[in-house]
Amino acid sequence: MSLVELIAQADERGLAASGLACLDRCLPLLGADDEILRPLWAGLADDADAGAWGERLEQVRGRIDHAQAGPGEAVLLARRMLAATPSAPDAAEVRSWADACSVAALRIHRLLEGAAPEEADAASVGARREGRTDGMSPLVAAELRRQVAVLELLSEHGAGGLRRALEVSTEGRRVLRAVVSRRARGKRG
Repeated sequence: MSLVELIAQADERGLAASGLACLDRCLPLLGADDEILRPLWAGLADDADAGAWGERLEQVRGRIDHAQAGPGEAVLLARRMLAATPSAPDAAEVRSWADACSVAALRIHRLLEGAAPEEADAASVGARREGRTDGMSPLVAAELRRQVAVLELLSEHGAGGLRRALEVSTEGRRVLRAVVSRRARGKRG
């Protein structure tokens, strides 16, 4: 099943976890602590009410706003993911946000590979999300697999899949952190 189909079929928790996982994997771009999104993950596991989600989100935003982040389109896309996070896990808003986060995360990975912004546009990323993966680079392919894995875990296991979804996200964050670090060393050297 394609990523687009999985997003279309996901429930609110799956959608929230999908968007949160995309944002989580992109934290190295924002200069944020790896654990900063834990309260939101915990809220998904606890079935926290919408008000608790909103309060936790505002705390996260405040902490990330104070984190140092570098310039560039990839950073801008990551900041937009955070800014667009719905303050309540409402189905329609969360679906739109999860979809946008999916596109943004794939574009970020494509940009970090050195693609020009026009090569990482939403149209080319959209084809990948629909299942056309020929010639896809390893970094983007791995991000696509992680997005699919998170949605499948939540679809199959509900709240029980959150721990594994977080593990998938953590692995992706480590990969992205290594890519960001390697690019920074390359610019200095």
